[in-house]
Amino acid sequence: MRAFLYHILNHLVVDEYRKRKTTSLDLLLEKGFELGVDHSKNLFDVMDGETAVLLIQRLPEKYRRVMRMRYIQDLSLAEMSLITGQSKNAMAVQAHRGLEKLKLLYDSTQKTTLA
Repeated sequence: MRAFLYHILNHLVVDEYRKRKTTSLDLLLEKGFELGVDHSKNLFDVMDGETAVLLIQRLPEKYRRVMRMRYIQDLSLAEMSLITGQSKNAMAVQAHRGLEKLKLLYDSTQKTTLA
């Protein structure tokens, strides 16, 4: 009987330590734990966005107008087609081509700044 009780107690102790302990976020916050926030990625996104906005000025007028409406004013293709009088398909094509040209400009400026 004694060996049986020792065996059962031993397993209960092992089971207790193997249980996954969950700690609530409220308890951690009460103890003074604060979540760390990394703003460095956000800073690079803002800087890249500002660079892209400046590079839009270097695009041909046809693409510059569409890129401003699409990405700066955040207009939909339907709204853009109502403003310009062109079809939504034509707006989508111009936005795509303008984005490709903008990528080329961005890549070329990144290479020159790194060199």
